[in-house]
Amino acid sequence: MSKKNELTPATYSPVAHPSSTKGTSGGVSTSPATPGGGCPSGHDRILKAWLHPKVLAMFFLGFSAGIPILLIFSTLSVWLREAGIDREAVTFFSWAALGYSFKFVWAPLVDKMPLPLLTSILGRRRGWLLMAQLSVMTAIAWMACINPVLGERSMIAMAFAAVLLGFSSATQDIVIDAYRIECIDISMQALLASSYVAGYRVGMLVAGAGSLYLATLFGTTRELYRFEAWQTTYLIMAGIMSVGVMTTLSIDEPEINDGGNRHHYSLHHYLRFLILFLLVAASFGGSFFASESLFSSIKEAFAQGAEVHVKLVGFVVESCHLFLALGIMAFVARVAVLLGIVDQEVVRETYVAPLRDFFVRYGAKAAILLLVLVGFYRVSDIVLGVVSNVFYLDMGFSKNVIATVTKTFGLGMTLLGGFMGGVLTVRFGVYAILFSGALLAAGTNLLFMLLAQSGADLTILTVVIGADSFCAGLASTAFIAFLSSLTNISFTAVQYALFSSLMTLFPKLIGGYSGTVVASWGYESFFFMTALMGLPVLLLVWLARGVIQLKGDGVV
Repeated sequence: MSKKNELTPATYSPVAHPSSTKGTSGGVSTSPATPGGGCPSGHDRILKAWLHPKVLAMFFLGFSAGIPILLIFSTLSVWLREAGIDREAVTFFSWAALGYSFKFVWAPLVDKMPLPLLTSILGRRRGWLLMAQLSVMTAIAWMACINPVLGERSMIAMAFAAVLLGFSSATQDIVIDAYRIECIDISMQALLASSYVAGYRVGMLVAGAGSLYLATLFGTTRELYRFEAWQTTYLIMAGIMSVGVMTTLSIDEPEINDGGNRHHYSLHHYLRFLILFLLVAASFGGSFFASESLFSSIKEAFAQGAEVHVKLVGFVVESCHLFLALGIMAFVARVAVLLGIVDQEVVRETYVAPLRDFFVRYGAKAAILLLVLVGFYRVSDIVLGVVSNVFYLDMGFSKNVIATVTKTFGLGMTLLGGFMGGVLTVRFGVYAILFSGALLAAGTNLLFMLLAQSGADLTILTVVIGADSFCAGLASTAFIAFLSSLTNISFTAVQYALFSSLMTLFPKLIGGYSGTVVASWGYESFFFMTALMGLPVLLLVWLARGVIQLKGDGVV
C-alpha cells in the first residue's frame, strides 16, 4: 500500500511512558514485557496474548477506522475522475477530510460530554463510538446516492457528504484511541497498537483495492461510466462498517484509572461546553464562506500575471483565507469565555493545561521546533498522495492494476518496511531512522518522475510502488515512536489529537492545489516539487536531534 495513496494513522504507544498507570479492565498480567511486543517470552503465552479478546477487538475496531479515509481520498478521486470531473476539482476534495486535522478542537467534547441515552446504556466510550460509526455509515450511504455528473448541486452535495464522513471518521478515531489506552494493562498496549494498525491497514485495503475491484466488477470504466456501479460499491462499504458496530456492541466499557486526572462536571457544564463548540464551529464556517467573494476578488486581481505567479498568489491568498477564519474562530471563543458562556476553569483544564504542559516540558523554542517538525514531516508524501490515483489513471493503468499493485502489493511492502523500521529503530535509535525516513520520502518521489516518463509500464509501476511502500513503512515506525514520546499520559486525549491533527493540516492544505499544479506544470515537475518539499524536513530533524528522546530508550 503506497504512502502516496493513503494517510497512515499515527499510533500512540503508551509503552513509551513506563511511569503511567492504566485500568486493568480485562487485562492480562504480563511481566516483564518484551521490547516492542508487550508480552512475555514463550510461544504459548505470546499466542494466548494475540488471541486475547481485547487484542482481537482492537483489530476489528482498527478495520472499522480504516474503511472511511480512502472513501474520501483515493477511491473517491477515481470515481470523480472516471465521471469526467476535472482533476483540479477532484484534488480539492482532499479538503473534505480536514476534520482529521482539526479533531483536537472537539476531542475534549468527545472525552468529557455524555450522550443522551447512549452513554447510560453503553457507557461513555462505547456510546460515542457507536454514534460515530452510525454517522460514518450514514455519510457513506449519502455519498452513494449522489451522481457527481448531474451538475454543480450534486458536487456540492458530495462535498457536504464527504465532510460529514471526515468529521465522523475523525470522531471514531478519537474514541478508539482513548478506548485502546484505557481498556487494558499497560504491558499489553504495544500489542493492542499493533493489532489496531494491522486492522486499519486491512480496512484501507478493503476500501481501496476492494472498492476498485467491486466498481470494475459492476461494469464501470473510464470509457463507459456507470453511476449504479459506484453507488452499489459505496453502499457495500457502508454495510461493511457494521463490523465495527458489532464490535462496539460486543466489547466492555473500560474501567478508568487515570490517577484522578479526569474531571467530572455537571450536565449544565457539559451543555455550556457544547454551546461553545457550536459557536466556534459556526464562526469558522460562517466567516470562511462569507469572505469567499472577497478572497476570490483578490485572486482575480492577480489573474493577468505569469501563470506560476498566479498559482503562488492563489495558494497564499487561500492560506490567508483559512487563517482569517481560524482567527475569527479563536476570537469568538475568547469572547464566549469572557462572557461566561462556558466556565473558564473547564477551558483551562481542557485546552490550556495540555498545551502548557508540553511547552513547560520542552521549553518554548524546542516545543515550537517539534510542532513544526510534526506538521511538515509527511508533507512530501501527503501532497503527492492527493493526486496519485488520478496519475495512475492518466498513465493508462486500469482500476484492477491500481488495486493489485498499489494497494495489495503495496500493503505487503509497507508491512515489511514497518518490521524493518522497528528492528532498525531499536538498533540505531529514533533519530537516525526519522532522518532516513524523511530522506527516503523525498527520494522515492523522484521515482514517480521515471514512471511519468515511461507511461503504463507495469514493471516500473511495481518497482516504484515497492520501493515507495517499503520506505513509507520504515519511516512510519520511527515517526510513531517520535509522536508517542511527545505525549504526556496525563493529557493523552488532547495532546495526541493535537499532534495527529497538526501532522496532516498543512500537507492537506497544500495538497488541495496538487491538481492545479499538475494541470499547469505537468506530472514530472510536480513530482520534483514534492521531492524538494522534503528537504527542509531533513533540517528540522537535524535541529530537533537534541530533544528527540524516547522514554525507556536512551538511543537517539
